[in-house]
Amino acid sequence: MPEGDRKKLSITRCNVDDGIISVQEGDENRFDVMLNPTDYSQERYIEYDQTKAMGQLGSDQKFSAIKPEKLSFKILLDGTGAVQYPGAGSSPPSVKDLFQKLHKITYEYIGDKHEPSVVQVLWGELVFYGRLSSQKSENILFNSEGESLRSWTTLFFESFISKEEEAKTANKSSPDLSHAVTFMDGDTLPLLCYRIYKDASYYAKVARANNIINFRRIKPGTRIWFPPLR
Repeated sequence: MPEGDRKKLSITRCNVDDGIISVQEGDENRFDVMLNPTDYSQERYIEYDQTKAMGQLGSDQKFSAIKPEKLSFKILLDGTGAVQYPGAGSSPPSVKDLFQKLHKITYEYIGDKHEPSVVQVLWGELVFYGRLSSQKSENILFNSEGESLRSWTTLFFESFISKEEEAKTANKSSPDLSHAVTFMDGDTLPLLCYRIYKDASYYAKVARANNIINFRRIKPGTRIWFPPLR
């Protein structure tokens, strides 16, 4: 894959077996955007039980559940040839072709599960696993036959957590769960690995998962993803 393509946001279909998510190989399972989004939005919700007893004026907020995280961003689908699609060669794909590939990866039902695939959204420090919840397309350019030549498409995803992972959430520090940590002044990657995994030797795996070239030169404020142990 060319170096430039590695920096593009990608959406890749995943398998889920026994609660373990694995990214599928092959170009047919990955959609690379033409242009990276200018921004993306993440929403996290905590649900509280605010049930009041009869005659009670106020109530204490009691934790109920952590709701699935939501992710949304807008991408460009261009069939004019003005924007090169990764791996397309000299013949640019049509907007219809791009929609079909995106639809196959994010929307199409799989096998006997009768549900869309879990996908990985990967871009820089963003690593998100979830399913498409909705899609909104704005077709803004057409040819003389009314076929779309350019479309802005907004994708909305909801995070996925397997039943096995959900069962582990009672132990918030479990090394089998994903963790995201903001690197602070004075932190070291081995120290953070020890706090999360109880084993500092995992620093090399975490560095690879986050595309960190030199783990001794991590800037404070960097968001680091600590994947679940396998």
